[in-house]
Amino acid sequence: MLHAAHRRWLLAAGLLVLGAAWLGPLPAWSRHWFSAHMLMHMAVVAVAAPLVASSIAGTRADPARHWPALFAPVPASLLEFVVVWAWHAPALHHAARSSTAIVVLEQASFLAVGLLLWVSAFGGDPRVRRERAAAGIGGLLLASMHMTLLGVLLALASRPLYTHATLHASGWSPLQDQHLGGVLMLAIGGSTYLAGGLWLLAGLLREQRRAVADG
Repeated sequence: MLHAAHRRWLLAAGLLVLGAAWLGPLPAWSRHWFSAHMLMHMAVVAVAAPLVASSIAGTRADPARHWPALFAPVPASLLEFVVVWAWHAPALHHAARSSTAIVVLEQASFLAVGLLLWVSAFGGDPRVRRERAAAGIGGLLLASMHMTLLGVLLALASRPLYTHATLHASGWSPLQDQHLGGVLMLAIGGSTYLAGGLWLLAGLLREQRRAVADG
């Protein structure tokens, strides 16, 4: 169980990451560079969301304790899959790069589904943590799989999918920029969700060993 001070640090770190992602240079860069968009996306769902979720998991502020049916990890993971893949369709992606209102909607939906999944996996009533953690492992591993798949598709594409991208000052082409974005999704998104699932699995194994030792 985390101490209150640790929870405050986790919450502060999550909010700091969100501030850096949304108030720093990334939103302006993402209008032209796909890799900047992907870095902003990963900062929201794979860094800020788990930090914030960890800060409230198991506390009275944890919505999964009050509405467990609405915070089921596997359905949350499927919803995140739909949202992430939809916003990476070329038409919606281009709309978000061209309109402030739409990019706000995009980023808000990324944060909403990210928090939904991480709170669903990490939170809930401590009395049923074992059952929720098992479902959380499935939800996070499913998210890791679809993030990895999308990252691979972007990193190995033979042509640019987002034609609005411009040439980098470094001389990178739009296709190289897209490949970098795919690598970022693989390195940050796929690995973070996988690590979250493995963390929950390690916790379940520790509990099982303690139960065997006590029995």
